[in-house]
Amino acid sequence: METLGIVASLILLIFFAYRGYSVIFFAPIFALLAAVTQGLPLMPTYTELFMVKAAIYVKNFFPVFMLGAIFGKVMEETGMAKSIASAIIKSLGPQRAVLSTVLAAAILTYGGVSMFVVVFAVYPFAAALFREANIPKKLVPATIVLGAFTFTMDSLPGSPQIQNIIPSNFLGTNVYSGPYLGIFIAVVMFSTGMAWLTYRVNQARVKGEGYGDHKINEPEQRDIQLPSWKLAVLPLLLVLVVNYIGNNVYTWSPDLLVPIQAMKLPLTAPAIKNVVGTWSLIIAVGCGILLATGLGYSRLSKDGLSKAISMGAVGSLLAVMNVASEVGYGNVISALPGFKSIASAVMDMRFGDSPLGSMAVTINIICGITGSASGGVSIALDLFAKHWLEWAAAVNMSPAVLHRFASIASGGFDTGPHNGAIITLLAVCGLTHRQSYPDIFAMTLLKIAMVVIAFIFVSLLGFA
Repeated sequence: METLGIVASLILLIFFAYRGYSVIFFAPIFALLAAVTQGLPLMPTYTELFMVKAAIYVKNFFPVFMLGAIFGKVMEETGMAKSIASAIIKSLGPQRAVLSTVLAAAILTYGGVSMFVVVFAVYPFAAALFREANIPKKLVPATIVLGAFTFTMDSLPGSPQIQNIIPSNFLGTNVYSGPYLGIFIAVVMFSTGMAWLTYRVNQARVKGEGYGDHKINEPEQRDIQLPSWKLAVLPLLLVLVVNYIGNNVYTWSPDLLVPIQAMKLPLTAPAIKNVVGTWSLIIAVGCGILLATGLGYSRLSKDGLSKAISMGAVGSLLAVMNVASEVGYGNVISALPGFKSIASAVMDMRFGDSPLGSMAVTINIICGITGSASGGVSIALDLFAKHWLEWAAAVNMSPAVLHRFASIASGGFDTGPHNGAIITLLAVCGLTHRQSYPDIFAMTLLKIAMVVIAFIFVSLLGFA
């Protein structure tokens, strides 16, 4: 009976999110519903558990969301994001529509552009190319998912996406941790994802299924004068270089935190190693914004810069609050007796001597509950990072292995129907869950398979 309230709450959250209702509003409602069924007091649960955990998430990651969104909007307003997407897609041509779309999304994501902005930047070109190649439009969302929501999000070392930053806050690692494992999984994910999408395209051709007659959010077919892609790619490269320097070259003084720690303020980071990844990315994306603005200033409209900053800042509020609400929801669920019995069983799971099996199952369960990779991995590490670190130390496993494995595992059941990014992607593409979610779910299953492959990789080779 203890798990019944949790299951009912999750089903309701998924249903309402699937129907397009805001998780910011409904996540606390269904979290409190589950809490009340298990005897937790209503208002203390809301203000002292749900809201406190949501506030901690905002404190830790809002600067990354905000600057990432502004960077993406500047790249969008100056035409640089579209220039990169257009150059890749046009150079490969309609005969490689799927590959060019995946590469365009991957390069922008790995360069630090927010996944939400990547969707807006890549979709018009992808839709036009799919139309020209007569490939079903319903495959566009899954193609963008492969490029933006998989290997560049959580596998490739150095990725500036939030899913690769969160583990460093809990494990004292950096975004370049576990490079061999990350690169290997990225190659396998890209290859298997492309194989699936190619199979689906060929299957559609055999059936005589073409692009289809679509009326919603169809991009206008017109020529747009864009900046050179060679110029446009410079801000992305700068973000990667500065981020690398901040994480691997520059030595941060541990004394930087001492004055703040002396104030005994709540939520202060315990050590410099817990914030270096975030600080490095903040500086890197800030540099990217400045360079993109300087290079593309002449292409900005009269109020283009203020518009990019305002829309990026406001848009980041919606994004971070969506995830923060899911984090708050997940933390209420994780405090319930029903979840504790599930967590206890999961923590006792042993696949070999390492904590990786326990980590994989736990993170995937929580990411599935929250419908968020960043929210799920944040909750899981907040609850169990200390335990996993102690377990890893006992078997002589590096925290870097845990970092990369946690990041890869976060990209599993996160892309459920109630995932905010999936809902946004489908809305931008003018498609429904019924039309496109089966192929998105195929990408989800491939991401889960990558967790198993990562476990085998580490078990056999013993390093990451």
